[in-house]
Amino acid sequence: MKLKKQVTVCGAAIFCVAVFSLYLMLDRVQHDPTRHQSGGNFPRSQISVLQNRIEQLEQLLEENHEIISHIKDSVLELTAHAEGPPALPHHKPNGSWVLPPESRPSFLSVSPQDCQFALGGKGQSPDLQMLAVYSLLPFDNQDGGVWKQGFDITYEPSEWDTEPLQVFVVPHSHNDPGWIKTFDKYYYDQTQHILNSMVLKMQEDPRRRFIWSEISFFSKWWDNISAQKRAAVRRLVGNGQLEMVTGGWVMPDEANSHYFAMIDQLIEGHQWLEKNIGVTPRSGWAVDPFGHSSTMPYLLKRSNLTGMLIQRVHYAIKKHFAATQNLEFMWRQTWDPDASTDIFCHMMPFYSYDVPHTCGPDPKICCQFDFKRLPGGRINCPWKVPPRAITDANVAERAQLLLDQYRKKSKLYRSKVLLVPLGDDFRYDKPQEWDAQFLNYQRIFDFLNSRPNLHVQAQFGTLSDYFDALYKKVGIVPGMKLPGFPVLSGDFFSYADREDHYWTGYYTSRPFYKSLDRVLEAHLRGAEILYSLALAHARRAGADSRYPLSDYALLSNARRNLGLFQHHDAITGTAKEAVAVDYGVRLLHSLTNLKRVIINAAHYLVLGDKDTYHNDPTAPFLGVVSSTLPRGSPCPGVARLERAVGAPRFLVVFNPLEQERLSVVPVLVDSPHVRVLSEEGQPLPSQLSVRWSSATDTVPDVYQVRGAPVPLPAPILILPILRVGLPSSHAEAVPVHVFPAAADDFCLDNQHLHACFSGRSGLLIRRAGEEREQRVSCEFLVYGTRTSKDKSGAYLFLPDGEAKPYAPKDPPVVRVTEGPLFSEVTSYYQHVQTVVRLYNVPGETTQGCAREVASPRALALTSRAMTPSSQTSTVSRYLGIQPRRYQRKLPLQANFYPMPTMAYIQDAQSRLTLHTAQALGVSSLGSGQLEVILDRRLMQDDNRGLGQGLKDNKRTCNRFRLLLERRTTVQDGRPISFPSLLSHITSMHLNAEALVMPVAQEKPAPPVLRSFMPLSTTLPCDFHILNLRMLQAEDDSLPSAEAALILHRKGFDCSLEAKNLGFNCTTSQGKLALGSLFQGLEMGSLQPTSLTLMYPLGTASNSTSIHLDPMEIATFRIRLG
Repeated sequence: MKLKKQVTVCGAAIFCVAVFSLYLMLDRVQHDPTRHQSGGNFPRSQISVLQNRIEQLEQLLEENHEIISHIKDSVLELTAHAEGPPALPHHKPNGSWVLPPESRPSFLSVSPQDCQFALGGKGQSPDLQMLAVYSLLPFDNQDGGVWKQGFDITYEPSEWDTEPLQVFVVPHSHNDPGWIKTFDKYYYDQTQHILNSMVLKMQEDPRRRFIWSEISFFSKWWDNISAQKRAAVRRLVGNGQLEMVTGGWVMPDEANSHYFAMIDQLIEGHQWLEKNIGVTPRSGWAVDPFGHSSTMPYLLKRSNLTGMLIQRVHYAIKKHFAATQNLEFMWRQTWDPDASTDIFCHMMPFYSYDVPHTCGPDPKICCQFDFKRLPGGRINCPWKVPPRAITDANVAERAQLLLDQYRKKSKLYRSKVLLVPLGDDFRYDKPQEWDAQFLNYQRIFDFLNSRPNLHVQAQFGTLSDYFDALYKKVGIVPGMKLPGFPVLSGDFFSYADREDHYWTGYYTSRPFYKSLDRVLEAHLRGAEILYSLALAHARRAGADSRYPLSDYALLSNARRNLGLFQHHDAITGTAKEAVAVDYGVRLLHSLTNLKRVIINAAHYLVLGDKDTYHNDPTAPFLGVVSSTLPRGSPCPGVARLERAVGAPRFLVVFNPLEQERLSVVPVLVDSPHVRVLSEEGQPLPSQLSVRWSSATDTVPDVYQVRGAPVPLPAPILILPILRVGLPSSHAEAVPVHVFPAAADDFCLDNQHLHACFSGRSGLLIRRAGEEREQRVSCEFLVYGTRTSKDKSGAYLFLPDGEAKPYAPKDPPVVRVTEGPLFSEVTSYYQHVQTVVRLYNVPGETTQGCAREVASPRALALTSRAMTPSSQTSTVSRYLGIQPRRYQRKLPLQANFYPMPTMAYIQDAQSRLTLHTAQALGVSSLGSGQLEVILDRRLMQDDNRGLGQGLKDNKRTCNRFRLLLERRTTVQDGRPISFPSLLSHITSMHLNAEALVMPVAQEKPAPPVLRSFMPLSTTLPCDFHILNLRMLQAEDDSLPSAEAALILHRKGFDCSLEAKNLGFNCTTSQGKLALGSLFQGLEMGSLQPTSLTLMYPLGTASNSTSIHLDPMEIATFRIRLG
């Protein structure tokens, strides 16, 4: 009866849509303001307008026809299954499994205008496109003389006669929040002394300047200083002597960090600065990340910063840019059609950010002006010429020598304003160094500035002092486009600091921690959104006094621990072993706390009667999956229900995404006699399997039930209630085959795929779709390291040649499981275990789960996926997509790139995308190949300061999804590329898994709980709620009444076929009504702001409808209630 009603409603919908669409089309034509009668004579412009209108009409008819055909299909399918009880999976006579048809057919309705973005064509081409620059350069590494990696610089003394050289010397101290020592050890040993001395010494002379970057350290110091010292800091900031640059929680890695975490640590730092010091950062400072992503300039620009500085760029690119005076440029996103993302960027020209490599091209001379190295100190100059204290007797000679370096360095830039950093790691930690540097340099500045014939003005300055002077020279406001400077697009990976020493090893180093980072990130986002919604609902009901507001302190701590781990020696895997453990303990502690926040919020939201809510920390209403790894498995745990047989047990399933999804949900039970029911009591498809402790042994009395909530809609954060544990006497066994490697090849099927595996290895060898067979194979390989002096380490990847096939001592044991919801092939090798899973549920794609334990010899374990593709360009995913080309002129290790979320290869017919749930290094070394480094084990250091190899490997679960799509149109050769909508959603499903929470009480009354639907409507599928984050009150540990809503609209490619989506997908040309978005809540205010909420953008209006361009991220300050 229910389905018949649905059929009737859908039939009526078809009629209404058709009539309404025709009405709109007629209305558009008849009321066109450009149409008017003119005696029957139509000017040519009128005919042109009429032609455009007819084309629009045709387009509307086509869209209308597509929508109606989708509704017709839905009605036909509903009619076909309107009779009889709900169907369950069953076996066909040939042994394959058949699932009942999904009662809610999926469809894709994308506006043609939304497809135009990926086609490009708008805007001017940049002057410098990094893909083209790489193709142009010879990378010959010729000896440049005193500037080894550059060239000889000459100048005429009269060049500055008409326009004097303006020099800004910028003192700085780079403080790593963990590297050789832990964060706390660095703070107590060095950082607190640097900052204490800074307050004292900066007040001695108003001409002194200093910049600081890492807010993680600064906030810890702030909590431990007096009110008097705080007031002094505010004065130093207020009068321009102290500048907070970038203002993030850390100086993040730009290769492995996900953009969610990069934004989160930036917001955390900026919010702290605004609340405690009342300052808004203006300039970005990134001297130590090992390569630079194009994501960072976008985030800084959208945070309202006007300039930025970078350092670690391939030495050959620095040389090329120096020779062409392109070291300063407007950095633009490759997808930007109107220059709205442009930010001015300064690239440092030389080898390092230390004093010997910053004053000019000759480090032997520059080292003589690092006055910490004066004779008698703990460090000296490697070039054997020590610094000399500046006196009246030698100031003329010393100043002239330094000025020569300044002039030579300025020749590499287009302006007569020069930036000279003065600092290094953990500098200025003793008062004596402050005196040595500031007093000696001031004597030099006083001499230079008192000699008009030298045509130079030298002074201490901050980074923004430099940028302001540069803008002042051309007479425009900071932040506007600087005339006379090139526009650049692209990024700066991969980085080499000398010879063939490419920093591509850290893309994979310590993958366990990289994986844990993503798990914490997903939990933080879920906890933020649930906490914000639960608190808003509690406040609306007047129940906020009973809600655990103290959970906000746990959220704040988790934000800071996740932010700390984005540091460029943390997520990179390049810290000492003990420091890596310290990071891991912090991450795990926060993960446990976030689960508590999630279950407290979920408990409140699913209660039918909110008045019955009672928070008891000692006996939580909901259980969570343990944060520790299950025994014998490197993959995350699964929710467990004890004593499942008997009375029904309830599960709450949390979907953290904003779109509906169909997910296979795993639960452990202690009996095979179970079934899964929906909230309405309808049986759901489920699959029972044993729990394995090894390749051939099972765990006694533990079974895994995977239920698919197929009939349940899931807009966002749906909390459906499943009942598990009603006895089932006819539980059908799932066939399992275990055989030694040497058997024949075998195949598995689902509705859309036919996948074949090698009986010898258990690895995928080919895949057939609905139309044609495609060879997609997988293999494991091993890289060794060189036997020469320079070897691979935590940073560097220096292989001893091409990878060799992985040859374990014994052949693998292969286990095959077939079932109604999924089938899987598990292969047990000596050092690695793989699971390839084929789902029968719409919306899920083939998934491989590779679990690694590295071998005890020096190696890099790599996995290679292959298709017979003819094109070798590989694309690595960040906020935007960066196409790459295999460069034969470069060594093998130079062709690896970071893969934060996905990479793909494509030819004219197909695209093969590898989605990943953790950051790893990727390459395409041959036609049709994608190669991913899974783990690295190294006995030796690579001489970059760490002093250790990588010997603390942990069993790690690397999770991937493989997506093969057919291309319908080809538009290659552009410097930008986009995933399909299906690819975007696949990536989000992989990185934000549904969380299962069993109800702790065994016998709750059924009416007590009900599903919670926070959204009144499903969001367009190119919109992503990046975060909904409660803002801090005056008391740091409590939330205010406002929240930050951060939205991201994804750019996508329509040229890939979108069949069998398994979900409904529509787009809206970037329009979204926020006012009625949250069901049961009113949006009291909506203020668009800069990315980190530091600047309001326009005035808050009554309108709650917004528009977002593709690829853009927008932040709104909102008040829900």
